[in-house]
Amino acid sequence: MATQTLQHNANTAPLTAGSRSRAETGSRRGYSALIGALFLAGFLAYGVGFSLVTSVTGAPDYLATLAAHQPTLVLGAFLMLLNTVVDIGKGVLFFPIVERHGKRAALAYLAAISVQVAILDIGVLCLLMLVPLGQFAVDAAWATGLASLLTQANTMAYQIGQATLAGGAIFLCAALYRARLLPRFLSAWGLIGYVIHLAGAIAEIFGVHVSLMLLVPGMLFELALPAWLIFKGFQPEAYAQQRAEPVAVTTD
Repeated sequence: MATQTLQHNANTAPLTAGSRSRAETGSRRGYSALIGALFLAGFLAYGVGFSLVTSVTGAPDYLATLAAHQPTLVLGAFLMLLNTVVDIGKGVLFFPIVERHGKRAALAYLAAISVQVAILDIGVLCLLMLVPLGQFAVDAAWATGLASLLTQANTMAYQIGQATLAGGAIFLCAALYRARLLPRFLSAWGLIGYVIHLAGAIAEIFGVHVSLMLLVPGMLFELALPAWLIFKGFQPEAYAQQRAEPVAVTTD
């Protein structure tokens, strides 16, 4: 019985060195652009959805006119739920890249983003409960109070979800900084931005309304990061550290 080890070298690879380099560059740029596009898609989907919902719930005595604005509310809630798929996709795509440089950081980010979307979805479900409330209990004395409770539940779910995400993203940015997958100034920007964002979300949970001010650095990072990934991609040297492991083939 003999064991042969297959390795990617000039004899087994049909591509020239230049062709392999171009293929690797294309793969890196494509993978990076996909993650960047998901960041922008999530930002857009949740932002637009939240704006639509707020346009309904922000009106005075909106329960009385909710039937007329129900499609807007439901569409906004759907877009907010769509963010679940986008965010999970970001975590899954980031995992194999970050894992090579820190498995704990990769797991922390994937776990945090999974918990975050679950909490955000609970908040959106609270908003959807406004639909039957507006249809059947609009004249009830307790309806306005319950509607306020449901919208506040969504706000609290959002802040808890953001705190969870920021905690996981701190690990992500620290790993990106150590591995030099991004320029260090960009990773440091994200690290600092998420620390500030975490502080703002925790403050909001305790009733200190400062999150809008503390959100700005992290929000700008979440716009700068996808732009960099789409147009530049991960740093080639750090990204290229993943190599196919030799595969042992046993023959008789």
